[in-house]
Amino acid sequence: MTRTAPKPAIKRTVDMQTISEWVEPHSRVLDLGCGRGVLLESLVHSKDVQAVGVDLDVGKIAACIRRGITAYQGDMLAFMRAFPDGHFSRVICSRTLEEVGNPSAVIAEALRVARAVAVGFVNHGYWRNRLDTFFHGRKPRNEVYTTPWHESRPANLASIADFEQFCAEKNIRVARRVFLRGDWKTPCRAFPNLRAGYALYDLTR
Repeated sequence: MTRTAPKPAIKRTVDMQTISEWVEPHSRVLDLGCGRGVLLESLVHSKDVQAVGVDLDVGKIAACIRRGITAYQGDMLAFMRAFPDGHFSRVICSRTLEEVGNPSAVIAEALRVARAVAVGFVNHGYWRNRLDTFFHGRKPRNEVYTTPWHESRPANLASIADFEQFCAEKNIRVARRVFLRGDWKTPCRAFPNLRAGYALYDLTR
């Protein structure tokens, strides 16, 4: 029996609400992998930010422009290297690091050009992912991994434990953490590497 996945709009709402709480009003924000600009548009309206996005997908950049969002098509690392240290107040990497070739380099560069970096990702250590892999011997398909392997883009699958170890090794300070259960909306307050479906981190140097 196939489980019903949470609606994308619900996931996006919870994600946006959390990140929006971390963004200072009237600040300068860069969204890496900005998609169609939904998050940046919300931040412009709610926080009056100076918003810039970058994405590889030409169609998504066009959607950003239709929303009135400044966005550029191209490589995010090359884009950030054009800016001086601390140019942005915050860089956002929401469901982006899973798809880039060098996540470590992206985070390092984001922390150079901004005072804070918001990172959100699906927790590969979520208990249903573990069970699906163990019992079925294939890519998990559940609340947090909603698509079959042939329609899936993420390549850098990471758990919360992986990300915590990465931050410790790179001396990256974690200012805040938010863990959500598999329903993408209920806070997970215990054993997040096992019980959380999604993780959000607020990173600083």
